[in-house]
Amino acid sequence: MSLRAPSYNPFRVLAHAPNFRLFFAGQTTSLIGTWMQQVAQGWLALQLSNDAFLVGVVAAAGSLPILILSLPGGLVADRFRRLRVVAIAQSLMCVEAVLLWWFTWSGHMTIDWLIAIALLGGIIAAFEIPARQSLFVELVGKDHVMDAIALNSSGFNFARIAGPSLAAIVIAKFGMSWCFGINAISYFAVLASLALIRLPHLPAVAPSRPLHALSEAFAHVRSHRLTWVLMRVVAVYSLLGIPVLTLLPVLARDVLGLGAGGYGALMTCVGVGAMLGALSMASAGARLKRHRALGVSSLAFPALLVLVSLSRSEVITGLLLFCIGACMVVNNAVINALLQAAAPDALRGRVISIYVAVYIGTNPIGSFISGAIARAWGTQWAIGGMAALMAAYAIWAFRRYPEMRHAT
Repeated sequence: MSLRAPSYNPFRVLAHAPNFRLFFAGQTTSLIGTWMQQVAQGWLALQLSNDAFLVGVVAAAGSLPILILSLPGGLVADRFRRLRVVAIAQSLMCVEAVLLWWFTWSGHMTIDWLIAIALLGGIIAAFEIPARQSLFVELVGKDHVMDAIALNSSGFNFARIAGPSLAAIVIAKFGMSWCFGINAISYFAVLASLALIRLPHLPAVAPSRPLHALSEAFAHVRSHRLTWVLMRVVAVYSLLGIPVLTLLPVLARDVLGLGAGGYGALMTCVGVGAMLGALSMASAGARLKRHRALGVSSLAFPALLVLVSLSRSEVITGLLLFCIGACMVVNNAVINALLQAAAPDALRGRVISIYVAVYIGTNPIGSFISGAIARAWGTQWAIGGMAALMAAYAIWAFRRYPEMRHAT
């Protein structure tokens, strides 16, 4: 059956693309371990420092290198085989997880070591993410990239559900170090799947001069009106909206009075909402009205964050985070697909690296700002105030740029 035949099966792309099927299985399994590590790392940062600002510093250390190095990472993705780049980077991430396990298990972990290891992970991710994101077209073809992005997001967010739940159990029964140990083991799943993928060898397409190669990508982004405004929306949303996840351990403990298990449950709520949002997108396929999905998710996201800042109930906060998860994944997937569709094949890795630099790289700035505001005026002011600014920008962008209202 053609993927364009009327079907609401969100997994239909797996039947169409066996390489993506391998990638999806290995990646989703490994991401469960990654989310276990994410929960343990945030809680460990809070235990070691007892400081909301330093929790933000640890999160920023993991993403700041992406701001600096993802553009060279995009150049690497266009010059070398993307599959090989991803495999090498995933191997190095396994080493990072082993270091976290050993330092925590042996009792040698300090906040300084935690920041340093998080920084190492960010450096590796700066090269892995552009290669992995631009690999989707090779795995499924350009016509089906939206389905692949949406389904991959569902796997990512299934892991966001399973990982924190397992992390809470592992922390309670075996200790925090084993969240890192299990993550290290989980990398064998993705490495095995990558080894089984068979793609035709494509010649390098990037120009020999790195500066010229990067300037080409920037010229495309700046000259393509929809791409340009989407990049700015991504920057504002990453700067002002994503730090809610950085501050979630502080919100759980200091505002809602929850422990590690409650924090894991809130992370699970985000994951459930995101997974269902991604599956809904994958089910809709070509029937999805991208401009409508972009508009609803862009405006609902900041509004829901303001409500989170006002909530004092863990149940209401959990429901709001469920909706926020859905908005985040829909917004990110639509923007990602629009950018990939607009980018020429020879520039795709570099254009995606700019997207990654903007989306993930500006997050540490937001983490620093939100941590500083939380330290001075409280976590709720940090989340609510930044969300209000984000809402104002979204309203202005949709009124100023009609391309946002008619994106296809």
